[in-house]
Amino acid sequence: MHPSRHRLILLAATTAATVVAGTLGTVVASAAAVGCRIDYQITNQWQGGFGANVTVTNLGDPVNGWAVTWSYAAGQQVTQAWNAAVTQSGAQVTARNVDHNTAIATNGSASFGFNGSWTGSNPVPASFALNGTTCTGAPPTDEPTTPPPTTPPPTTPPPTTPPPTTPPPSAGVLQMEKLDRGLVSVRSGSGNLVSWRLLGTETSGVSFNLYRGSTKVNASPITGATNYLDSGAAAGSAYTVRAVVGGAEQAASPPALQFGAGYLDVPLQVPAGGSTPSGESYSYSASDASVGDLNGDGSYEIVLKWEPSNAKDNSQSGYTGNVYVDAYTLTGTRLWRIDLGRNIRAGAHYTQFQVYDYDGDGRAEVAMKTADGTRSGTGQLIGSSSADYRNSSGYVLSGPEYLTMFNGQTGAIASTVNYDPPRGTVSSWGDSYGNRVDRFLAGTAYLDGQRLSLIMARGYYTRAVIAAWDFRNGTLTKRWTFDSNSSGNGAAAGQGNHQLSVADVDADGRQEIVYGAATIDDNGRLLHSTGNGHGDAMHVGDLDPGRAGLEVFKVDEDGSKPSSYFADARTGQVLWSTPASGDNGRGVSADIWAGSPGAESWSSAVAGLANTRGQNVGRKPSSANFLAWWDGDPLRELLDGTKIDKYGTGGETRLLDGSGVASNNGTKSTPALSGDFLGDWREEVIWRTTDSRALRIYSTPTPTSTRIYTLMHDPQYRVAIAWQNTAYNQPPHPGFFIGNGMGTPPTPDIYLR
Repeated sequence: MHPSRHRLILLAATTAATVVAGTLGTVVASAAAVGCRIDYQITNQWQGGFGANVTVTNLGDPVNGWAVTWSYAAGQQVTQAWNAAVTQSGAQVTARNVDHNTAIATNGSASFGFNGSWTGSNPVPASFALNGTTCTGAPPTDEPTTPPPTTPPPTTPPPTTPPPTTPPPSAGVLQMEKLDRGLVSVRSGSGNLVSWRLLGTETSGVSFNLYRGSTKVNASPITGATNYLDSGAAAGSAYTVRAVVGGAEQAASPPALQFGAGYLDVPLQVPAGGSTPSGESYSYSASDASVGDLNGDGSYEIVLKWEPSNAKDNSQSGYTGNVYVDAYTLTGTRLWRIDLGRNIRAGAHYTQFQVYDYDGDGRAEVAMKTADGTRSGTGQLIGSSSADYRNSSGYVLSGPEYLTMFNGQTGAIASTVNYDPPRGTVSSWGDSYGNRVDRFLAGTAYLDGQRLSLIMARGYYTRAVIAAWDFRNGTLTKRWTFDSNSSGNGAAAGQGNHQLSVADVDADGRQEIVYGAATIDDNGRLLHSTGNGHGDAMHVGDLDPGRAGLEVFKVDEDGSKPSSYFADARTGQVLWSTPASGDNGRGVSADIWAGSPGAESWSSAVAGLANTRGQNVGRKPSSANFLAWWDGDPLRELLDGTKIDKYGTGGETRLLDGSGVASNNGTKSTPALSGDFLGDWREEVIWRTTDSRALRIYSTPTPTSTRIYTLMHDPQYRVAIAWQNTAYNQPPHPGFFIGNGMGTPPTPDIYLR
């Protein structure tokens, strides 16, 4: 730590720092001693109230049961708390552990948060004690080098009561979205293919009746696949579907979305272009997208990133236009627009945005890296509007960096903290001009076996650092940080990909971060590393249903390492590999052909199509990009550019040519988003129109006889949709096998909210 920062923190811990009403000054106080360290953070503030987070780190012998004490100097009162039992007598406050965080190992930590009230001023406490030991020493060396931003007060105060914490029906089950039927009607020949979601909680005992207007179209309840070809029905017919449970018909679903020409257009509002300080003009195109239930009504909204025409790869110098992030309903109503400002550079590696319900209140949030000049969807400013940290080459290599969780319904700031991992010294990431320091990755993972955590990461060519965050009761709190520079973690250095995957590789009910060739356990510790280094593409799933557990297929960039390999996801054991051949830039693994069991794997630098044992079984597909379940069988199809093809041993069969649409990310030719967002278990594809005035959603017109619950209720698949926009986009895989000869899908261990 820089000495001036060290003194600054100690001063903050011993001096009353007043926060003036009307401006939210996020204040951090830290203190440490031989026995303990306390990090106290005011995360948000409004007139008469504030939210705070406290992290206690035990630097002495392990403790089993703890109490943190402090005193307030200006009459502040704690009104409610979470992850601790907090009592107050006058100015004296005591926070005691609850059941799940009783024990703190040496160098371990526990966090809790609370809301409080204040009048006039809100100084941070001058000192803290853990089990009677005063914490007064130096702060940790990884203390952020910049204070969090100053923002206006939220447009609405944080909730005065925490979100309901209704326990799941059994231990270890995961909370997932409470979705509606996602009913769609797609024109199919002279009729309409109507399809809907089977939820992950109704894998048996549920059938359906389908209505065209008030007329039931099925003679008996539909017990098989959740689709129905209504032959001869007029285009534009209105449909609803009703579940039948125990012989009783349930309430009608919302009306079907109409895909009259095979697609649905979602109108967009294109941002105005601009010019850079060097005089270069730029315009905007719709880029990567994600989905989430932003308002809690059971249907998905779309979150979209706008990319300026002068967006840059990190290796390229030059100014870029601002990055915008919008939210739209499926009818094209724009809910909000976030302007990331001049201090966030535009490009595939800079802004990875995550959309999910992180606090479990039934409404999704949106998280991304922010900076001075970022404006929320309600106009709130982060930091300084005039700050400009761009250098003459267009890179942003100085100035504060933040992580912000935004309210998904309004776009307002919910919580802002220092971005972890921090930039530090630029050259420590592999070069001095700004390429490798700003290689970011992001994801979403079930780290605790029940609820979601946010993953934010930096670096993969050399040093790799991954931080896990929880968002609970309106506050971002750090769960853990993994650093390849730390003792015992060196095997993860240089092993990151241009994307990551998230999966429960060890079948313990909690998900791991598959960070390329290295895998980080749910507790933030290195699980294993193959040592095969950096690569551009990776697939994780039940690729070989003939063996237990999940597998990884990965291509490599290091000319001295295997060009591709197939490994056990739990142990990292390489099951087969292909010889070194330089930079192998593309690779795919999926069951695309019924002629061999399990997934087939192929890549740019290797001839042929490999089976699960690495044997060449035939012709390599003509593309190595995305995938989609599109037709009626469980084999997966090839998605590349703006087309979908069916693999065959003699050549591909075209199933879809997107009309008037364009792919994203240059030569990567990826869709805005692809996944099972609507209808039955088959996947939709979202492309931008060529003028970016709409997102065009395609859904299959082909019936299926295969019954599978919505893939959005498979935990691995759902978080894959969240990370799909990360850097070099890759397609999602579920945690179970879908393909030729598949068995009955396992019932997901979930509950819905």
